[in-house]
Amino acid sequence: MVIIGGGIIGASIAYHLTKIGITDVVLLERKQLTCGTTWHAAGLVGQLRATRNMTELAKYTTELFETLEEETGQATGFKQNGSLGVATHEGRLEELMRGASMASNFGLDVQVVPTGEIKERWPLINLDGVVGGVFLPNDGQTNPIDTTNALAAGARSRGARIFENTLVERIVVEDGRARGVVTSAGEIAADTVVLAAGMWSRFIAEDIDVSIPLHAAEHFYIVTEPITDLPADLPVLRIPDECAYYKEDAGKLLLGAFEPNAKPWAMDGIPEDFSFDSLPDDFDHFEPVLEAAIHRVPALESAGIQLFFCGPESFTPDVRYCIGETPEVKSLFAACGLNSIGIQSSGGIGKVIAEWIRDGHPPMDVADVDIRRMMPFQSNRKYLHDRISESLGLLYAMHWPYRHYETARGVRRSPFHDRLAAAGACMGETAGWERPMWYAPDGVAPEYEYSFQRQNWFDHCTAECEALRDHVGVFDQSSFPKYLVQGKDACAVLNRISANNVDVEVGRCVYTQWLNERGGIEADLTVTRTGENEFMVVTAGGAQTRDLAWLKRHIPDDAHCFATDITAGLPMLGLMGPNSRALLSSVARCDFSNETFAFGQSRKFELGYATVRANRITYVGELGWEIYVEADFAQHVFDVIREAGADHGLTFTGYQAMNACRMEKGYRHWGHDIADEDTPIEAGLGFAVAYDKPGGFIGRDALLKQKEAGIPPKRMVALCLDDDSEAAPMMYHEEPIYRDGERVGSTTSGSWGHRLGKSLALGYLHHEGGVTKDYVEGGSYEIEIGWERYSAKAQLRPFYDPASERVKA
Repeated sequence: MVIIGGGIIGASIAYHLTKIGITDVVLLERKQLTCGTTWHAAGLVGQLRATRNMTELAKYTTELFETLEEETGQATGFKQNGSLGVATHEGRLEELMRGASMASNFGLDVQVVPTGEIKERWPLINLDGVVGGVFLPNDGQTNPIDTTNALAAGARSRGARIFENTLVERIVVEDGRARGVVTSAGEIAADTVVLAAGMWSRFIAEDIDVSIPLHAAEHFYIVTEPITDLPADLPVLRIPDECAYYKEDAGKLLLGAFEPNAKPWAMDGIPEDFSFDSLPDDFDHFEPVLEAAIHRVPALESAGIQLFFCGPESFTPDVRYCIGETPEVKSLFAACGLNSIGIQSSGGIGKVIAEWIRDGHPPMDVADVDIRRMMPFQSNRKYLHDRISESLGLLYAMHWPYRHYETARGVRRSPFHDRLAAAGACMGETAGWERPMWYAPDGVAPEYEYSFQRQNWFDHCTAECEALRDHVGVFDQSSFPKYLVQGKDACAVLNRISANNVDVEVGRCVYTQWLNERGGIEADLTVTRTGENEFMVVTAGGAQTRDLAWLKRHIPDDAHCFATDITAGLPMLGLMGPNSRALLSSVARCDFSNETFAFGQSRKFELGYATVRANRITYVGELGWEIYVEADFAQHVFDVIREAGADHGLTFTGYQAMNACRMEKGYRHWGHDIADEDTPIEAGLGFAVAYDKPGGFIGRDALLKQKEAGIPPKRMVALCLDDDSEAAPMMYHEEPIYRDGERVGSTTSGSWGHRLGKSLALGYLHHEGGVTKDYVEGGSYEIEIGWERYSAKAQLRPFYDPASERVKA
């Protein structure tokens, strides 16, 4: 086992590997431990993250730091002085309050703090403009160098070997698997290699054609001269509206910044001798943050500056770190791209990577930080330069619902892009794809105005959803990944991977999940049989790399089966609504009646001058077809449909409408509602499992065991607020669910249901006695949103068209 990188992440992985009994561990550091980024980190230890599992990992880090000094004898400087987040406008306050509800849902001690109490907790603050805050008493700070040395000492005591001044020149790859490393001192053979080299990781990886999209940006902070009577137990203070954080540092005050326009560094490579180095000062860049800070903390005006520091830290395109086995090379793990939260993430990452290596799978759902979410193009240098300039500031920017990146846009465009933009599309971005989120009518700018309540597109989305309900809408679904699976063993391979039976007649489309051996859902997709030995797999927009890697790694070496990504060459339009049949009948040579084109069927036919394939399936709960057309005919087919659509009430519809409609119909979304910790039984997807098909499927034994145990103690339900007025709050995710006053779960995703006029969500309920129909229907429910509870309904069936009469009309 070789770990590349001697920062706090590499040391933590070595520590945790040896703790679970894997002691043949070598950690290699090119210079000295901590010499890259760790040594100059601020050392903040926060616990609240955007999801439950990320919060659990951060909580674990705190628990580890509490005992690390006692275990290893190495001082760490860890103290739990709490953290205080402060808002200076109502939008930020709502973000903090919603975060407080999430924190309580995750089991964190959290306190909503009125303005007057903020001054009591942080006496130096000027409350001008402050409207409230949130205090987490168990947050804290630590000394990064000492903590790294403590982790290294723990690893050494259990047999790990740590070599400093040992440069890794190359990772050895044989037959698609990492087999060791070549170093300045010689070659080391290994069954597993972990790349935890921080901002060097991308350069090391690209040498073996592995994509790890991250890049360094300059991070600034100052440390004052000693301040008289500065309390030693002062909480860490975060004022994100001013891009600033403050922490007490041995009688001095450290002021750091996450400014909105960052400075990428070392685009042409990191200097070979870079070690414990700082970067040149740029006071002009830091000055706006400092001016605001002097107003907020007047003591800074008279305090001298002992240190003005600038150092590089690595950031990723979506401000989430990259961990896990790389899709390109087996047994090569990434653990890097920490986005300036490496210290507080270190314990959790070390634990996850160690157990992942031991067990062959992660110990929990970590899909939002899994390296497989990334697209290869995101390692492009210009893309990284432009996006990283935004990424750093996003740590403290408003985390608005549906917020989209502003930089490095226009990377991937469907053939329909210009036509849709001309029609008023407000574009969003997923995996680099420009996708129409909603359409602005004439005279309205196609731009988001963000809010936690109804945003500026709300009424326009209502019109789109009503068009889907009453007439017909068209979606650009070209971003959905598509794989062509061919070969005489293709059917057997896909049937083994898929929970449902895909050994169907040619021209059938099957909804299915791909499961792991534990019965957890790794992918949610459709498989269409397009020939005796040919299938088309269509999956979710952000899962292109992940799902293709899962597919290819489950094709046996001796199988005659080949998977090809055909996404770029096969754009797709979704034509949905009660008039979709009439519209298609007017432009295509095909019988679209129920008798000859039933739900779940797939046909090829002529449309205009082109031949297309259409699957009768829907993600919005209406009669409809997904139309696949070769890229060179795509614009022609679009124009034919648009021209004929005028007689059928055709409306352009975007992904905000799709999300709202799928929420009304209770359709699950992978990564939000379902993931590798959730089984089809728990998610209410048991109808898509073919237990008795010949040959079985991956995960079958686990599902049968769960099924035999009876009603599961965890079950997904549809939720609806009783309040349907304009003042009704919006739900998004991780809002706590209460049944008869007891917290029993949380939402997984939410949206306003425009066809129903209701605030809706999906979520899991937990009950040791089993989440039965009687249990669901026998309780009184509330959902906590922004520290306030609202009465709600819960049911197993969707709220919109529960019998699917509209879908099968």
